[in-house]
Order: sequence, then structure tokens, then C-alpha cells
Amino acid sequence: MTRYITTVAAVVLAGTAAISAAQAQDIKLPTTMAFTAYDTGTSGFNIAVGVGKMMKDKYGSDIRVLPAGNDVARLAPLRTNRAVLAWMGTGVYFAQEGVFEFGVKEWGPQALQMTLSTIDCNGLSVGVTKDSGVKEWKDFRGKRLGFVVGSPALNQNALAIIAYGGLTQKDVKIVEFASYGAMWKGLVNNDADGAFASTVTGPAKEVETSPRGLVWPELPPEDKAAWERVKKVGAFFNPHVTTCGAGITASTPLKLAAYPYPIATTYATQPADQVYAITKAMITGYDAYKDSAPGASGLDVKRQTKQWVIPYHPGAAKALKEAGNWTDADEKYNNDLIKRQGVLADAWKAYNTASAPGEPAAFLSGWMAARKAALAKANMPNGFED
Repeated sequence: MTRYITTVAAVVLAGTAAISAAQAQDIKLPTTMAFTAYDTGTSGFNIAVGVGKMMKDKYGSDIRVLPAGNDVARLAPLRTNRAVLAWMGTGVYFAQEGVFEFGVKEWGPQALQMTLSTIDCNGLSVGVTKDSGVKEWKDFRGKRLGFVVGSPALNQNALAIIAYGGLTQKDVKIVEFASYGAMWKGLVNNDADGAFASTVTGPAKEVETSPRGLVWPELPPEDKAAWERVKKVGAFFNPHVTTCGAGITASTPLKLAAYPYPIATTYATQPADQVYAITKAMITGYDAYKDSAPGASGLDVKRQTKQWVIPYHPGAAKALKEAGNWTDADEKYNNDLIKRQGVLADAWKAYNTASAPGEPAAFLSGWMAARKAALAKANMPNGFED
């Protein structure tokens, strides 16, 4: 009997291995691919590296992860087909909408779409140096807030967080840095008091262990008015109980905020079969990378944030549907978001002509007015009120 059971177990294991091998054969990835992400050592970069290693080990695809200090730098290689995925934050939303740094002649609204994204134990908020004395967000008045040049996501997100305490940009001192990494170094070097990040980012741990120390002032959801202020600046935020990160454990959770991050993003123009293969590889190879970096487990197909502010690429939607995580309601919502991208593209084409103002501020102002009118005509929400 023991011999029989052992034989059956061996057959089952061999069958499982055969199925896995067949799945790998079904997924055809390019021999080489490039991803972009935030700077080396950040959670987005580390997750991208973990996924890339899985693709190399299981599917023989060599992945190069290109670090970039801001949203524009991360999307530029994607736009020119030198990269196939950009591991983004909310900058993907700002790029879709053609606002902030993307409201310039060289950019405009971008037809960006999702594959998979992460929601995990980490939060997304502004970390503050302990020696600043800040305990609640109202205490941050007059303090130095880090901004990154060319990164509307980081900057707008930071303003959304401090809005919890009733603060605006006028209530703090803005300190600009060239990159995300430089901004967090600025906290260590006493050039700033607070900066936006994922709680599991490497630079936050560096500040926590520095002489200045690090705290994450909470955003309790019980204060409805405070959360209304947050959402007015960053509609994509939601309250989130955070159980991991610099100075945070499951036994000492904090009431912070979150949205999907990082978001493995591609362009609508990418071939559906390629995006399908990449997404399916991330789904079927999940066990191989889920423990590779803090936050990587949040890429679980069952934890995907759907019906958000960015559509899924049709190739990704196909993979999600095959995995049993896509409904008819998801499809309708997704198609409506794709239609929104079409409305924005048409509005941009009509506005960005030789007669458009040449001066950047005037150009952006005119575009925002044209954008507002086009969305109103299509009975779609603006998202960025005057």
C-alpha cells in the first residue's frame, strides 16, 4: 500500500510539473524586455526586479529594469518603445488626463493602460522626521515638504495627505529635489522634514534608522471631513490599515492611506497578444516572486483593484478573465474608461495646433479649458476642477 501511495504521489507530481511546463510553453515572451521603475532600492524597483527574475527563470526572457527619478522619465522609454512596462504610481492617472507636467505640447493625454497592480500591507503617505515634532497633520504647518521636479504624482499626493490636517501648499515650505531618491536623502541631510512614499520603500527605512528618525502621522477614517479634503486633492486615495513598512509592524498598525502601487503600465498601442502573455506570466508565475520584495505579494490576481481610474489593456483583461477575475460589469466600466481616453485624445488633437499659445503657462491654461469642455460635452467627470 505504501509503495502504491508513493507511486501515485510521484505520478501526480509529474503531472503537475507537466502542466506547469505546458503553461510556460503557452506563454511566449520576447527574448529581452525593459521595464522602468522608480530609483534603485525603492519598492517599485524591487518588485519589478522580482517579476523580471521570474520571467528569466521560467520563460527565458531577459529583463532590464531602468531606474528613473520621475514620472516623465519613466514614461519616455515606454513611449518610444524602448520599454514595455513602466511600474508607475498615480502619475499614470495624471498622464492619462494630460495634466500637470503632461499638459505640455510634447506630451498631452496618454493612452496608458494597466496590466497588474499592487495593494498589500504597505501604506502610501508622507513620512515625517521624528525630530520635527510632528504628531498630527495639523502640526506640519510651516514644515519643509519635499517635491520632485517633473513628478506630479509625488507632489500632488503629498498635498493630498497634508490636506487631512487642513493644510495646503501655502501652509508649508516646498523644497524641490531632482529625483525621488534625492528627496529622501534630503530628509537624512536635514534639507526637508517630510516626503511622500510607500511605507516599505528602502529610503524610508534609511531615514528611520538615521539620527532624525521617522514617523507616519495617521489619517483616521473616522474624521469624514478630513478625508473629504484628502479626496478633493487625490480622488484615488482610500483609507488603509497599514501593517508593514519603516517602523510599522502587524502588531503596531497605522491608519494611513493607499492606492494601487506599483501599477505595471503599458500603452494601448502595445499588441494585445504581447500584453496578454506578460500579464499571464505574472499571474501564473506569482508564487515564484511573491516573496521577492516587500509589496510583491499584492500582485495576487485575486487582489487586483478594478473599476479604478485607469483602464486595463484588453490583453490584460483577457488574462484576468481566464483567471476568473473579470466580470461583465468590469468589462463595461473598462470600456467606458477607454472611451474617456478617446475623448481626451480628440480634444488634445483639436487644441494642440499651430494656433495654440506658445508660452507654457498660457498653453496649459488653454488646454485645461478645452479639456474641461470636451469632458463636459461627453458627460464625463473632469477630475481636476479649477
